[in-house]
This record gives sequence, structure tokens and C-alpha cells, in this order.
Amino acid sequence: MCGPPGLGWPCPGRDTVARVGVYLDSATAAPPNPVARQAFLAAIEDGWADPGRLYTPARRARRLLDAARETAAGVLGVRPDELRFTAGGTDAIRRAVAGVRRSRGRRLVVHSAVEHSAVIKAAGDDAVPVPVSRTGVVDLESLRAAVFSPEVALAAVQSANHEVGTVQPVAAAAQLCAEAGVPLLVDAAQSIGRTPLPTGWSLLTGSARKWGGPAGVGLLAVRKGTRWESPWDDAEADVPAVVAAAASLRAVAEAAQEESVRQRALVEEIRRTVAASVPDVEVVGEPDERLPHIVTFSCLYVDGEVLLTALDRAGFAVSSGSACTSDTLLPSHVLAAMGVLTHGNVRVSLHSGVSAEDVRAFLAVLPGVVAEARAEAGL
Repeated sequence: MCGPPGLGWPCPGRDTVARVGVYLDSATAAPPNPVARQAFLAAIEDGWADPGRLYTPARRARRLLDAARETAAGVLGVRPDELRFTAGGTDAIRRAVAGVRRSRGRRLVVHSAVEHSAVIKAAGDDAVPVPVSRTGVVDLESLRAAVFSPEVALAAVQSANHEVGTVQPVAAAAQLCAEAGVPLLVDAAQSIGRTPLPTGWSLLTGSARKWGGPAGVGLLAVRKGTRWESPWDDAEADVPAVVAAAASLRAVAEAAQEESVRQRALVEEIRRTVAASVPDVEVVGEPDERLPHIVTFSCLYVDGEVLLTALDRAGFAVSSGSACTSDTLLPSHVLAAMGVLTHGNVRVSLHSGVSAEDVRAFLAVLPGVVAEARAEAGL
């Protein structure tokens, strides 16, 4: 046990993951990276003071904060003065949208219909959703028609989808937005630290918890020349958390190429095996242009909540876009926009601690779990 004696706090990291069985939901939050823990513990010794003050402890904290910004900026391929740390990925998105609206004096946001709910909520009622294909790719002609409206403040196209893994044509979208004189916001939460980032964007956001960093740290990069004004005061930086986020980002980015090859092979195995071993199943998303770590499939005649609960009992933690597992009790807007099954949905997302043996154990259990769930439903 970690933490104060008697409180029974669990130690973070792989030990925690092991207790819940096989954790297959890194698209929501990756397990804490060991580098993040080491960096946090080291930084808390010198980074506890307010970096905005002038006395010696504050200057130490400022040096740590500046070094973390340079590290993260190097991974993202931006200038340090183009990058700011936020209170999480959602906070970064809200700041991006509100800051462009404030600077440009316009409110309309054009976004793909499969953006993360944080983007959709930030856009609010002043939004134009752009349709996608059945595999989740944004329709560029519809995007072109939407962004040339004089009322548009900005457009938003994610780097890749968080539910089905489909990679978006961001470079082509950026070209359309540039022709219209509209800044492009890219939510890159699922791509940062895993795959090369797209080009042409004006604003880019990310979340440290997706790469094994602290949950309360996000990134917002604003390219020079983009009309953006900070919509509200920045929160006081949590220097140790920021240092942990930057250190873990560098660590995962350094291993990304090799890890991408390994995870892509495992995802392909899941896609093939599920299609062959589970009757009446639809594997969704783009089959080729996709993230290496996410695979999603939908099973007819069964609720996603039932599948997730049964898989959890079997020792596998997965996620779903089904209605019964949503806080809003609504079907996944991503799956609905794609026109695919919205019930009986299972999303598997891998992290570096998931082995081939873990994946094959999951695939061995899955057909029986689905069959039993259907039998209990009388099918």
C-alpha cells in the first residue's frame, strides 16, 4: 500500500492495472507512465512554489516549468511560446474555442459530426456539424461549403477519432480552411505521443492522461499569426504535474514508432478474429487509415452495458459507445453520425503494458461472453 498508514491507498501504475485484470481502455486514460511518477516525485522537491514570484524557490519552479514547456514543444514540433499548459484536455478545447471567438468577434463553429463531446459542448448552439462517411471520415466537400460562410469563427477537425480510431484528412481540411481564412482547431488527444501529428492546423489540443501523464494537465498550442486571445486568466500552474506530463510525453514519443508497429499488429488480429469468431458483429471505423491502438466493434442483439459488465467479471476492462454506458443515456453521437450500430458496442484501446497474450486471452473469452449475453436476452 502507498500513502499514509491505515488509509489503504493503492500504489499507482501497473500494480493497479493488474488488480483489475487486463486494462483495455487507454483511449479514456492510459495507466500512469513510470517516468511520470519519477518526474513528479523529483519535481515536487523544487517545484512546489508559485513560479510567478521572484524569490528563489519560485525561480526554481519557473525553471522546471520552462523546461517542461520546451520538452513538450519539442515533441509537438512547435515553439515553446506557442504552447501553454491547461487544466486538462477539455479546458484546452474550451480555451481554444472561446479565445478564437473573442478575438475574431464571430461565434459560429464548423466541426465534424464525430468530434469529441468537449468540442461539441464548447461550440454550443452556434455550430454547424459536418457529416462523415460510414467509416468516420469527414466529408471535405461539406466542410468546404460550411467554412466559407462569413459568420464562421473557426473549424474543428480532430486528428483521429477517439471511439473508432479513424484518422481524419487534417492536411486537406487545413487547406480548405486556409482558403476561407478560417483557423482550424485540431483535437489531437488520441494522436499525441503515438503517431506523427498532422500539419496545417492553427490550434491544437491534447490531454496528458491519454499518454500516461497526470489527469489534470492539458496542452493548447496556438500557432503564431492565429487570431486568438486568452478568454480568461490562466490557472496557477501545478508545476510537478506539468513536469510529469512533459517527461512522460517525451518517453512515449521516443518509443512511439516501435510501439505503433506492435499495437497495430495486435489490433489487426482483433479485427480479424472478432469478425471470424463472433456472429452478427460489425467492426467499425476506417480499416487502413486508423490509429494503431483502437478497435471498435458492435454486436447485434445485445446491450453494450451487458457486454462490458460480463467482460469486467472475466477480467477485461473495455469501453463502449452504447446508450446504456453513457452518462447522458443517449447513443454514441460518433456511431450515430457514421450510420453504424450504436448498441452492443465494445471499444478496445491498447497501451504499452498490454501483451499479445493479454489480447489473445480477451479474444478467447469474447465469443462466449457474447453468446451468453444473447442467450440471457432470449436470442
